[in-house]
Amino acid sequence: MLRSVLITAACAVSLLLLSACGQQKTPVPPPDSRPVKLFTVAGGEGSDMRHFPARVDAAQKAELSFRVSGRLQEIPVREGDLVQKGQLVAKLDPTEYQLVLEDRQASFDNAERNFQRGKELVAQGNISRTDFDQMEALYRTTSAALSQAKNDLEYTELRAPFSGRIAQRLVENFEEVLAKQTVFFLQNLDALDVVIDLPESLVRSLRGTVRNDSGPREVSDRNRVEARASFEDRPGIAFPLEIKEIATRADEQTQTYRVTFTMLAPEDFAVLPGMSAQVDVNFSDLITEEPSKWVPSRAVQADEGLGARVWVLDAETMTVHSRPVEIGRMSGNRIEVRGGLEGGEEIVAVGAPYLAEGMKVTRMEQSEQAVPRADDPN
Repeated sequence: MLRSVLITAACAVSLLLLSACGQQKTPVPPPDSRPVKLFTVAGGEGSDMRHFPARVDAAQKAELSFRVSGRLQEIPVREGDLVQKGQLVAKLDPTEYQLVLEDRQASFDNAERNFQRGKELVAQGNISRTDFDQMEALYRTTSAALSQAKNDLEYTELRAPFSGRIAQRLVENFEEVLAKQTVFFLQNLDALDVVIDLPESLVRSLRGTVRNDSGPREVSDRNRVEARASFEDRPGIAFPLEIKEIATRADEQTQTYRVTFTMLAPEDFAVLPGMSAQVDVNFSDLITEEPSKWVPSRAVQADEGLGARVWVLDAETMTVHSRPVEIGRMSGNRIEVRGGLEGGEEIVAVGAPYLAEGMKVTRMEQSEQAVPRADDPN
């Protein structure tokens, strides 16, 4: 009985060993190529032409308001109406201001008569100089009050300070409005502002002086920049721009500098404030030094000597090769490359830690290019 039990156990162990041997996996050979995510370095041929998203604004605009308070009596214009300079756009009930004007006119007339009579009396010695000075002071005070009353009556009429279009009306007729309360937004749409934000890295590479035989002289950047605006719904059409102003203080949030261009309003379609555009700017005459390249920080790896390098793709053979680079500042998930890249190269942005010299790679499909996790190796 014991012998049969031992034989049965031995058979079971043999079966388990044979099963385990059958389950051993054959070692997987390394892949012929590695999938990587690539990044194209900015620059290279034609790199002096830059493209910026832009926003459109009115070149001339104003918030119209009354200088005095009162009840609206007339609004002869509507939103979207074209108005000429000096045209009446709104009017307050002038009754109260007319009454004030009549009262101050009467006070002034009386003070003026007393002042003229006082001139004769003081010359004859019939009144003291002090009395005459009081008459003169009252005359001047009532004169100023009369001028103010006349102005207030004129201020009951609101007129356009320049020719333009009523962009928005904020009140209704017969409402009570306060002095300096905005009634209309007026815009001149014959010319438009097109605003872009210039990055700090590009501003650093611009020059403000040129040299000639007589020495250095200041030049105006606005006369040397070729810029054009285009709109998504008008492909193939570009509108020339002129620089209007350049901010010299960076935005605190984006660290960019605002550049405002002007353009004439198109005649065949409407471009209104608030619309978006694309601005193409040629900086070839302004850039004195090669601008820095910014690449994903994960693309920069350390070589055997702890120097910085990137993996550059050879598109013909689909192999990668190490190239040393000089790095600078970091900004978010980007790093500045000051030397080693000419621009236009394709470098490995994701997958760089697993590469070797001459290794074949494949491009990741767009759907495969997931955002790397924070704990992935750089």
